[in-house]
Amino acid sequence: MPQLPAPAYPAEVRARLEADAKEVIARYPDSRSALLPLLHLVQSEEGYVSRTGMALCAELLGLTTAEVTAVATFYTMYRRRPSGDYQVGVCTNTLCAVMGGDAIFDRLKQHLGLGNNETTEDGKVTLEHIECNAACDFAPVVMVNWEFFDNQTPESATQLVDDLIAGRTVEPTRGAPLCSYKETARILAGFPDQRPGAVEATGGAGPASLVGLRLAKGEELHPKVVAPRGESARSEAPQDRPQPGAQHLSSHDAPQQTSASDPDHPAGPAAEEGE
Repeated sequence: MPQLPAPAYPAEVRARLEADAKEVIARYPDSRSALLPLLHLVQSEEGYVSRTGMALCAELLGLTTAEVTAVATFYTMYRRRPSGDYQVGVCTNTLCAVMGGDAIFDRLKQHLGLGNNETTEDGKVTLEHIECNAACDFAPVVMVNWEFFDNQTPESATQLVDDLIAGRTVEPTRGAPLCSYKETARILAGFPDQRPGAVEATGGAGPASLVGLRLAKGEELHPKVVAPRGESARSEAPQDRPQPGAQHLSSHDAPQQTSASDPDHPAGPAAEEGE
């Protein structure tokens, strides 16, 4: 059914958002490029991207509300309805799932009495499954307002949400201290995190995630030896190990006898259908 026009922000809220939006838009040579951070900006106001917020973005950028809605509904980091102070995302992608992510998500659904993308009655916690948190080295991973809580178990994740609901301080495994979802949205809009020590707080990726960076810097990695098909793996003395850069065939890459390479089994002409 057709909807009535979105209600306007109160005058003081609109004035404040317009001032912030002008600062964001000025960063880009094409104002349309500011749409993503502007959606985070209006999300920081209400905790989700409302129709009012999308209408404001459209007006400020000279876009249609349909164009803004198409973007806001495409990216999952934009909430489409009111959500909790803490967005608890459980990775259920392949590695986290087999390491316990599915069990964590099932436990939290049961413990909180929520389904996916639902919020507790007190408005504290919204629970959702996430396809990937980009932290496979530390699987299974839970994120709260996009901060990492690594190597979780059903028990530790349950304690985590209980602490959030009770208002107790929780510390992410890596990165900046936890803040509310609205505060996170404002930071994602491109405004500085004013909390003391928040910018300096950091935490690197795990060793497996850093292999590409090491290669890009020209570091030599220890060769990984995999026995070709038909040969058993064996221990080698250091002097017997292949030098860096040598090719090591995995079992499924080992050369196989084919009609082109095996004189004892030459390829004959293709048979006619039915012969």
